[in-house]
Amino acid sequence: MPETTSSPALDTFPRLLVNHARVRGDKPAMREKDLGIWQCWTWQDVADEVCAMACGLVEMGFRRGENVAIVGDNRPRMYMMMTAVQCLGGVPLPLYQDAVANEMLFVLVDAEVRFLFVEDQEQVDKVLELQEQLPQLKHLFYGDPRGMRHYTQPFIHDVRELLEMGRVHHRQHPDLLAAEIARGASLDVSVMLYTSGTTGRPKGVCLTHHAFISAARGGAEFDRLSADEDILSYLPMAWVGDHLFSFAQALLTGFTINCPESAETVMNDLREIGPTYYFAPPRVFENLLTQVMIRMQDASAIKQKMFHYFMGVARRSGAEILDGRPVSTADRLLYALGRFFVFAPLKNVLGMSRVRVAYTAGAAIGPDLFRFYRSIGINLKQLYGQTETCAYVCLQPDGQIKFDSVGKPAPGVEVKIADNGEILVRGPMLLKEYYKRPDATAEALNADGYFMTGDAGIFDGDGHLKIIDRAKDVGKLTNGAMFAPNYIENKLKFFPYIKEAVVFGDRREMVCAFINIDIGAVGNWAERRGLAYSGYTDLGAKPEVYGLIQESIEQINSELVGEGALADSQIHRFLILHKELDPDDDELTRTRKVRRGFVAEKYGVLIDALYGGKDSQFIETAVKFEDGRQGKVAADLVIRDLKTFAVAGRATA
Repeated sequence: MPETTSSPALDTFPRLLVNHARVRGDKPAMREKDLGIWQCWTWQDVADEVCAMACGLVEMGFRRGENVAIVGDNRPRMYMMMTAVQCLGGVPLPLYQDAVANEMLFVLVDAEVRFLFVEDQEQVDKVLELQEQLPQLKHLFYGDPRGMRHYTQPFIHDVRELLEMGRVHHRQHPDLLAAEIARGASLDVSVMLYTSGTTGRPKGVCLTHHAFISAARGGAEFDRLSADEDILSYLPMAWVGDHLFSFAQALLTGFTINCPESAETVMNDLREIGPTYYFAPPRVFENLLTQVMIRMQDASAIKQKMFHYFMGVARRSGAEILDGRPVSTADRLLYALGRFFVFAPLKNVLGMSRVRVAYTAGAAIGPDLFRFYRSIGINLKQLYGQTETCAYVCLQPDGQIKFDSVGKPAPGVEVKIADNGEILVRGPMLLKEYYKRPDATAEALNADGYFMTGDAGIFDGDGHLKIIDRAKDVGKLTNGAMFAPNYIENKLKFFPYIKEAVVFGDRREMVCAFINIDIGAVGNWAERRGLAYSGYTDLGAKPEVYGLIQESIEQINSELVGEGALADSQIHRFLILHKELDPDDDELTRTRKVRRGFVAEKYGVLIDALYGGKDSQFIETAVKFEDGRQGKVAADLVIRDLKTFAVAGRATA
C-alpha cells in the first residue's frame, strides 16, 4: 500500500493500516487455519491485499459513500475488504452469516447495496434466491472457490479476479489510492451495523472512524493492550463486539487476530492459539462450563472428588487472590495445590492458559458463572455497551471486580441515570445517526446529546453501575414487588442443564417459567442413568428430567429469598418446552436474545395454562428445519409446582 502524505493523523482505519505496514510490516497481522494449517499475513501483506481490493473496486465502478455488504465467517479477507471499502470512502456493512435469505433481504434493500462480498457457495446461493428482488445489486464477489465452478452468471466474481484487476489498476494509477485515503475524515462513517430488531425492524447504526477509534483506544489503554496480544476472532462480524475487539483494536494496537477453521473447530483452535486477550458473550462461557461439567461427570470418582474439593477452595478464595485481596495462609496454600492439580489443567482444556484479560458482554452474565471463571484464575471482566455506543460504556478496573455490576464509566464516557431509572450515556463513541431514520435518531439522542440506552440501572456506593434489566422489561408483580426477568433468567442459565429460560410475572400474582433444557448436558446425565430417549421432546418430557430441573429452580428460589426487592420473584410453576427456542423460528435474535413479546404471544396458551392452575397442556408448534423445510412439533407438556420460601414472615408455599 502506498504511503499517504507525510506524518498523517492516524484518525481513520486506512491510515492506521498504512502506519502498521510502515512500522511493523513483517509482523503477523492475521492468521487463518485452512485445511489444518495456520496461514499467516503480515501487516505488509494485509496492506498490499487491501490496496489491490480497493483498486479493483474502483475498476469495477465503486463510488465514494457506497455501502458494501460483507457476509461470512471470520476470514482475513473479510476484514481486509472492510478496510478496502473504507479506503475509498465507502461503508462496510457486515451481515450475520447464519441469517436466512429473507432476513438479509431487508438490509440489502434498505442499504441500497450494489457490491456484495460473501465467503462461499452457501452465501452465494442465498443471494441468488433473492436476485429478482435486488435489482440494484451489480457485483457479487466470493472468497472460497469450492463448489463455484459451474456458476456462470456474469455478475458473480472470484475475489482473486478482483485482486488481480486491482494490481493492474494500481500499477497504472499508483497515486490514486493514497489520494483517496487522504480524502477520508475521522467523522466519516466507518461501518454500519444493523440492530437485531428485537422490538421492531432493524436499524442501520452509522458509526464513524472517530467513534470506534475512541472506543478502541479507551479500552486498549485501560487494559494496557499492546501489539503483542493474540486474539481468536470467531464471533459474528456483524456483532459490534467483534468489530471493536477484532477490527478496531487490532488496527489501533497492531496485535494479531486469528481466524478459526470453522465453527466446529473453535475449541481446538482456541487451545492451539492460546490467546492473551479473549472476548465472548455469556452464552459461550455458559457452554464452556457445561462441557466441563459433562466431562467431570464421566471422570473417575477420585478425579471428581478432587475437582469438587478444590473448586470449593476456589469459590472461597480464588477471586480474592486474583484481585489481590487478603486471604488466609491456609487457603493460599490449598489454592496453590488446586492450581497445580485442577485449575491449570482446566484452563488448558478451555484454551485460556495464556489469557491475561477476558471480557464478556452482549447480555448480563450470572454472578455464579462470573465467579466460577475468576475463581480458577481467569481474569474475566464485564463490559457494558451497545451497538450505538461501539460496545463501550463501562469497564471493570482490575482489583475492583464486582459480580453484580458492569464496572465504572469507561474513560471519556459520561453515564447518568434518568428519573425513570433509564441509563443515559454521552461521549465520543456514540453513533452518528441511524441510516435514513432521522426520526429514530431524534428519539435515541436527547437534547443534551445523551444516548438513551433503554436499560434500567443504578449506581452503587462505589460508583459501579448495576444493570437491572431492559427498562421496558422491568415490571411489577400485583403486590407491587419489582420483577426483573432477565436477572432471574441469567441465574437459571448458570445451571448446565438449563440452556434457555423465559420467565413471566409482570402484572401477575406470581412468577412462572418456560425452560429449554441443554440436550448435551441432560442427554449425558440421562445416558449415565440408563434413560433412553428419542430426541429433545422425548427427553424433556421425562419425569426424571423434570425432577432435575425442579431441583435447580428451587435452589434459585432459595437464593432469591435473600435478595431484597427481588425476593418475591421466586418461581412458582414451570414447564419444559417441547422444542428449543430458535432464531430461525423468530423466537431469538441472531445474537440469541429472547424476543420476549413474540414468545409470549406465540406460546400464550402455555402461559394461560401456567397461571390457570393446569397440570398439563397440549400444544402444536410450526418449526423451520435447517434445510428450509417446515414442519410441526406437538406434545402434551407437564406443568409442575415449585417449592418457594417465606419472605418477611409470610407462609411458605
